[in-house]
Amino acid sequence: MTALVGGVERIAVLRANALGDFLLAVPALEALKRAYPSAHLTLLGIPWHAAFLAGRPGPVDDVVALPPISGVSTAEPGHAVPDKLCERLRRRRFDLAVQIHGGGRYSNPFVRRLEARVTAGMRAPGAERLDRWVPYTDYHHETLRFLQVAALVGGVAGGLEPRLELTAADRAEATGLLGEPPAGLVAVHPGARDPRRRWPVERFAEVADRLGRPVVVTGTREEEDLVLGVVEAMRRPAVAIVGALGIGGLAALYERCDLLVSNDTGPRHLAAAVGTPTVGVYWCGNLINAGPLSRTRHRPLISWTTACPQCGASGVDPAAERCPHDRSWVCDVSVGMVMEQAEDLLAGPTGDDTDD
Repeated sequence: MTALVGGVERIAVLRANALGDFLLAVPALEALKRAYPSAHLTLLGIPWHAAFLAGRPGPVDDVVALPPISGVSTAEPGHAVPDKLCERLRRRRFDLAVQIHGGGRYSNPFVRRLEARVTAGMRAPGAERLDRWVPYTDYHHETLRFLQVAALVGGVAGGLEPRLELTAADRAEATGLLGEPPAGLVAVHPGARDPRRRWPVERFAEVADRLGRPVVVTGTREEEDLVLGVVEAMRRPAVAIVGALGIGGLAALYERCDLLVSNDTGPRHLAAAVGTPTVGVYWCGNLINAGPLSRTRHRPLISWTTACPQCGASGVDPAAERCPHDRSWVCDVSVGMVMEQAEDLLAGPTGDDTDD
C-alpha cells in the first residue's frame, strides 16, 4: 500500500545515528514533508541531532533526543526502552510513525509502542511487522530504501542527493576561526570511523601537494593523529582543523572550498549537501549502500578488496563475524586515480545534473 494517510498532523521518524546516516535520510524526510506539508515532523534521534537541527530550515520541525536504547540509539547491550519515554511519546498522539533506522529487530517493536495510527518502515526476516513495510536487504542504497519507505505512506520524492541549508551562525563560526578563505581552497578529510575505510595519510598528502592549491585538513579530536599525519607528510603548508568547528561550522567551511577529498565518511556527505564537489575513496560494499547517486560533481573511487589484507577473512557477508584486524581495505585506490578525478572537477562543470 502506498496511499496517503488521511488527517495526518503529527509524524514521528526514527533515525538515531551518525551524521552521514542522517544526511542519507534527508531526501526521505523531504518526501514525507512534501506529502504532508502542514504536518509537524518529529525526528526521534540522539543529542547531536537536537543541537544541530534546532532552528535550522528543513523538513524536521523538532527533535526528541532518545536516551541509550540497545539496537535503537546505541549499539551497547543492556539498555531497555524506558517506559516513561514511551508514555511521553504516546501523549504526542502521532498519526504516522516511520522507521528508517534499520532492519527492525529492535526498532520496529519500539515504533509500535508509540501507538501511532499508521506505522511504516523496513523489515528484515524475523523482525516484527509494521502496518506498511518494505523488505530490508543488504547492499541496497540507503537513500533509495528510505524513499521506498516514504512512498508507503504517499511520500513524493524530489532530488536524490541531500541538501543542507546553512545559517548565518554556521558561516560566522567558520569565519571566526579562519577569516576569509583563500581562493581555490581544497579540503582533505583523512578520517573515518572504521579504520578499514581509511586511505593512507601519505596518499592524501601527495594529492594535496600535487593539486598545488591552499589546503585545509579537517578531522575530529579522535582523528588528530590522522590530520597531523597528512600535514606533516606534505611538502607544502596546510591548515589543520581538529575538532574546532561544530557540524554547521564545518559545513560552512566546506561550502567555501572548491573540492573535498575524503574517505567514505560523514563529512563527505556534509560537503556534498552544501554543494561542494567531492572525490571519495570507497570500499565497494559501502559504495553500494552509501555512495553518491550522481557523478557530475561527486566522484567515488572504488576499492574492490573483498577480503582482509592481513588474514584473508571475507568481508562481503554483513552477517559474518568481523575479523580483529584494522588494516585498510581501500589501498588499491591509487593517487593517480584520485588526482584524475580531482583535476577534472576543479577544471569546472562537465554537465548538468538536477540531483547533484
